[in-house]
Amino acid sequence: MTTPLFLLRCVQLGISMADMELLSIGLINDMYVESRNDECKYTELATQEDMDKF
Repeated sequence: MTTPLFLLRCVQLGISMADMELLSIGLINDMYVESRNDECKYTELATQEDMDKF
């Protein structure tokens, strides 16, 4: 990942320069990935029974 791409992701997440001092690069990347997953529509969601079987 390049620096400009990383900074773009921070802007997309609304992370300020001051906030970046408190967060790791990995955490910011995880936050970005999860924000993209929010748009995904799942056809089937796990139930408590499914989690118990897991």
